[in-house]
Amino acid sequence: MLAATLAGLAAMPLPAIGREGVQFGLTAVVVRENIAFFERWGRYLSERLGRPVIFVRRRSYREIMELLETGELDFAWICGYPFVRRREPEYLDLVAVPIFEGAPLYRSYVIVHRDSTIRSLEDLKGKVFAYSDPDSNSGYLVPRATLARIRLSPDALFRISFFTYNHAETVEAVANRVADAGAVDSYVWEYLHRTNPALTARTRILHRSETFGFPPIVGRRGGDKGINAAMRAALLTMHEDADGKSLLAQLALDGFGAYEPSLFDEIRQLARRLSDPAVR
Repeated sequence: MLAATLAGLAAMPLPAIGREGVQFGLTAVVVRENIAFFERWGRYLSERLGRPVIFVRRRSYREIMELLETGELDFAWICGYPFVRRREPEYLDLVAVPIFEGAPLYRSYVIVHRDSTIRSLEDLKGKVFAYSDPDSNSGYLVPRATLARIRLSPDALFRISFFTYNHAETVEAVANRVADAGAVDSYVWEYLHRTNPALTARTRILHRSETFGFPPIVGRRGGDKGINAAMRAALLTMHEDADGKSLLAQLALDGFGAYEPSLFDEIRQLARRLSDPAVR
């Protein structure tokens, strides 16, 4: 497994859900193998909120969304795809959006092995394809919509497809020829390209999508308004102090910004084009 900081949490123990402190949910899309980083970020946020911030890792977006719905999480770093889905009543508020390379945006990459003979999306016929998570925009929704636009059915195109539930493991699967191709979050691939170039050097970007709103941090509506405001303020001002800048640098982010939910309209439109009945 990668020694890189970013892109999964597979090595972290799963803390029990408790109601002491502030519960902050993460999936395997964010960070892996660096418990010290989470201890630092947790202390940083705890100091600014005036109570302990406890990171809770789960494997999939679906598990995180269920914990948000039941009130077992106060905040979570999720994907734009589950964010645009219909909830009645609505139980989430947009708290902050990460800023990467100057904008709150990212892309979906379709990657192949560097030595692959695959040169176009059409060449994926009969191949093995790795998705990240069925509720991922970059790792599932975008590649399927991209193929549909050129009249290719993903379900008929691939010989086998599977989920890694971790963008870094998708990169590994392609680099190690476990999969012929895969769909990954551009932020994760670019981060790994900086921190583990030997890995990404064994892959090649076949297709870059248009940009979409970066996976947001959300809070549970109806929670403690003071805590919600304090979390928002802590994230939005991280770039203003030395400790915050150091943490952001470790995540390869410029900071967090306040944006309107309309930032994710392109994801909503994409899901509607694929007739997802759960998208509002």
